[in-house]
Formats: sequence, structure tokens, C-alpha cells
Amino acid sequence: MPENQLDTGGTLTMEFNCWFQCINGCSGKFGLNEIIYNCPDCGDLLEVTHDLEKLRKRSPQEWKDLFEKRYRKHDWPYGSSIWGKKELVCPVVDNENIVSTYEGGSNVFWAERYGKQLGLDDLWIKQCGMAHTGSFKDLGMTVLVSMVKQMISEGKNIRAVACASTGDTSAALAAYCAVAGIPAIVFLPKDKISFTQLIQPITHGVLTLSLDTDFDGCMDLVKKVCKKNDIYLANSMNSLRIEGQKTISFELIQQFDWEVPDFVIVPGGNLGNVSAIGKGFKMFYDLGIINKLPRLVCAQAQKANPLYRSFKTGFEEFQPMQAQKTLASAIQIGNPVSIKKAIRTLKQFDGIVEEASEAELANAAAKANRTGLFCCPHTGVALAALEKLVKRGEVKKNHRTIVISTANGLKFTDFLSSYHSNQLEGIESEYPFEPVELPADYDQVCDTILKEFDS
Repeated sequence: MPENQLDTGGTLTMEFNCWFQCINGCSGKFGLNEIIYNCPDCGDLLEVTHDLEKLRKRSPQEWKDLFEKRYRKHDWPYGSSIWGKKELVCPVVDNENIVSTYEGGSNVFWAERYGKQLGLDDLWIKQCGMAHTGSFKDLGMTVLVSMVKQMISEGKNIRAVACASTGDTSAALAAYCAVAGIPAIVFLPKDKISFTQLIQPITHGVLTLSLDTDFDGCMDLVKKVCKKNDIYLANSMNSLRIEGQKTISFELIQQFDWEVPDFVIVPGGNLGNVSAIGKGFKMFYDLGIINKLPRLVCAQAQKANPLYRSFKTGFEEFQPMQAQKTLASAIQIGNPVSIKKAIRTLKQFDGIVEEASEAELANAAAKANRTGLFCCPHTGVALAALEKLVKRGEVKKNHRTIVISTANGLKFTDFLSSYHSNQLEGIESEYPFEPVELPADYDQVCDTILKEFDS
């Protein structure tokens, strides 16, 4: 595949390249247009490796100027916050094969009121749920589906693209394949995702398999199907996804005028996201765009916490587990694919792993929502972890702290409705709120209002 030469207006400048390489450093290199997910030598995962020497031929200031010039403009495809960093993400895909919905650039919400309640002055929520399909998964899927379109244009025999999902990955895959006109298949665990998540792939018309198993069971099946049937695997073990998701870090640095936060807190299930975010910060650091790294925190639901258990041993041991049913359904994963990448990342970033019980995650989300947020339960896991770190004194009043909100709360209205009507089993809702039903009578309406605000 020819290396692309890129600039804002398509001006020929210099060549950039990247390839697949084993996370353990095995010697083989593989083009991004090869259908390969694991190292042929050791069987472990691959990652996308960039030619940093060529990237360093531009100075840090030149990169900043270029990224600022492109950011959220309408010069295709660079207005997308992912493709505006194309050289650092996927320079080997041709622009005409890019499949984009103008993703990225999501809001960073200053959680002033919620932060003050916790004793923090500089708390921000990165709202990745403000995306085309309502979650951060769009960031990786634009890269993966674009490369699939590239491979098909080169004559590769790809009949469809498939993923196992707890909801958000399937929505992103379905949408991007629909945009590209590429068939897709999603494997979902029956009765373990919200209806609003289930309807997304259905409405895009992709083959939706609701299977009587959990996510790990779906993952096992999709890997077997993709191995033999000319179907391309779209889960995060395919590191093309990680390349898009690492732009969360790029965005945060740019949105804060190229300053580095002190802490970044990420919900963790299959652990691709914490690995990606670490990779993004590390790439900016290696290119001299930033001069320090933040501390990373991975937050897990107590009922699906194999990384937390490993952290408690100093990462000396790791044991997969059978994940139990949790309100944070998207991270209900007991055998995470990206475990080695996540542990490596957390060690590089002086990382912390924390857990949250069902009551802790539900009440943390509800508490934050009282201050204007609208959190999914997975964000609740991250917020509950933050509260624990504050109480222990690890996150301090003046630390710039960013919580990654992974999905839109509108995908989880059943969770929020059950919380406010005190119908979550085993959980006492600390911040319930329900509508007051009244006849359309002026006196009763006024009495109710005055009692509320005079009390």
C-alpha cells in the first residue's frame, strides 16, 4: 500500500507510515491491510506502531499549528477530530476510503458544583457520549471501517464485519458499516443490554444475533466465526480500534490549550480504552508535544473486577473471572482481551485501579446528575472511584482531574428510571426524585410549589 502524503489542503509534504507489530516485541511487521489479529510467533495481540522518526521531522509547534488549523473545520476529512490527526492515527488509508460521521471533539464539561461537593476545584467530565451513536466507540470504529473499505478497494475478500458487544460497540459498527454500505454482524448477550442499545443495530438493518450467553461467550463465538469465513473482526483485540480511541488524549490536551491534566479516570471492561488513552498521551509525549504524563485510573465494577484484583497483587497475578450481572453492563467482562496492554499502560502512568459496588456506582451517578450531568452507569463507576480517591487524599483539591464519560445517559433510561423509583434490587437510592402527580387545579399546584420551596 502506498504511504500517503498529507496536509490540510492536500499539499504533498512528507511520508508517514504505520504497521501492526506484536505487543511483546516479536520481530514481524504486518501492513494494516493484512487480515491479522494475533502475533504468528507468540499468539499475543498486535498493536499499531508508527514511524516516530518521520513524525519527529515536524516540530511540536508545527504539529500544534496543523491540528489547530484543522480542528472542527469542514475540509474533508480533517474536520473530524480523529482524521484531523490522521498522520498520528492511520496515515495509510486513502481519503476517499475514509468512513466518517464528523466524530470526536466531544464536550469537556466543567463539573463545578459536583466538584465542590467533593472538595475539588478543577474537575471535568469528558462527554464521549456526545457522539453519533452515543458512545466513545465511534472513535475507533471510524478507523476500523475505513481500513476495511480500503482493503475491499484493494481486492480483499471481506464478506462482512462482525463484533461481540455489550451494546455500544454494536451500535458503532452498525452505523459506520451502514454509512459505508458494508455488511455487518453483531453478537449480543441476550437480556444483558438495554433496549435502547439493542435497537441501534436493528434500526441500521444489520444482522443482529441475540445469544443466550454473556459477553465472553459472544467473544469466543465471534472469534471462531471470523477465523474461517472471510468475516473481519471489529472488537478491540483489533488494534485499529485503539488508534481511534487514543485520540481522546489528543483532544484533551488540545482542549486544555496543550496542558496536561493530573488525573484521568476511565471505566474499564475489556480494557481497550484505558490502553488507548495511555497510548495517546505517550505518543504526544514522545513527539515532544507534551512534557509530562498524567496519572491514569481504571475504574471497574466490583462484580466484574479482574484488573482490580490483579492491581491488589501489584500486577503479579491475573486471573480471569466469571463476571456477575452489574448495572454497568458494558463493562461486565471477566476475561478482558486487552489485559496485557492495560497493565503495561498503568505501570507506565503510575496507574491506580479502583472498584465500585452497585450501590456506589448508582448513587455516584445520581449525585452527579443533580448537578446537571446525565450519566450512564459506567460513568457512575468512574465517579465512585473518584470519590474514593478524594477521600484517601490521592486526588487533591487543586488537581486537574478528568473523568471519561463513555456513553450517553439516554441509552440507560431504564437504569435511571429504576433508580429514582427505588426499584434497583439491593440498592437504597440516596438521591431519588419522582414527578408529583396532581390534578390540573391552580390551588393544589400552588400549594405544592410553595410547600416545596418554603420548607
